[in-house]
Amino acid sequence: MRKTSLEWIYKLAKVDERVLFIGSDLGAGVLEDMRQDMPHRWFMEGISEQHIIGMAAGLALEGFIPYVNTIATFLTRRCFEQIVIDLSLHRLPVRLIGNGGGVVYAPLGPTHQAIEDIAIMRVIPNMTVVAPCDADEMSRLMNRTLDWPGPIYIRLGKGGDDVVSEDKHGFEIGKSINLRSSGEVLFVTTGIMTQRAIAAADLLTQDNISTGVLHVHTLKPFDDTKLLESIEGVRLVVVAEEHVLSGGLGSIVIEVLSDSNLSATPKLRRVGIPNEFSDKYGSQESLLASWGLDASSLVQVVRENLVD
Repeated sequence: MRKTSLEWIYKLAKVDERVLFIGSDLGAGVLEDMRQDMPHRWFMEGISEQHIIGMAAGLALEGFIPYVNTIATFLTRRCFEQIVIDLSLHRLPVRLIGNGGGVVYAPLGPTHQAIEDIAIMRVIPNMTVVAPCDADEMSRLMNRTLDWPGPIYIRLGKGGDDVVSEDKHGFEIGKSINLRSSGEVLFVTTGIMTQRAIAAADLLTQDNISTGVLHVHTLKPFDDTKLLESIEGVRLVVVAEEHVLSGGLGSIVIEVLSDSNLSATPKLRRVGIPNEFSDKYGSQESLLASWGLDASSLVQVVRENLVD
């Protein structure tokens, strides 16, 4: 997913002279072709994340479209004020690409685990927040970022995730996608939790439990209409996210249902990361499983809650 996003920056730079790349303390060889071909539009700064936000803002004010890439925790936690004041207040077209959304960097511990980045970024006025599920969807997203008004935060997985998105579903920023039609149950997911929800839906089919999957690649602006359409006739909605339960996708869903003032809504369950820093070190998969964010655990949540 990260490789795809970087490759697209170079593709976009070839067709639009406004595009440039800014990295912060990334490994050798990142976008080497672009560095060789366009040295005046390729910048690799040191460990100075707050600086690169200000740098990107200045370049955007001069008419450029900067694509900024660094580790998600440093981009969102460390640079919050700069993102708010320098970028969002002025609605500048800067694309913030955060490596390692969720617990991709599980072996490095809580300092590198971006477990609250969606909540941080979605409360900022004028900020768009997107979390693609795979490399193919990343391509469709990057192709639409060029002329999007205002700043965008793009949450990256680790790469190598199973491809579950399809061209036939199209892609539009701000529009969710029904990857599986709703049945008795509806999973609402984002990012790489979509793969786990699809696997859980397949397992539930074996129990004759019809299960839909609504993939929310854009968390802000949120697609209220698609959510409300998708819950019609559903008995149970399970929101699954690689994020703390406070302020993430589950919170968004609750807000939409509350503000819609519906006369009746399905039972709703949220599955996510507890609102605490993890004291566990391991792989992304091992941490997700410990929080019940694997396919078998999602199946169990459905079985326990799909009761009359």
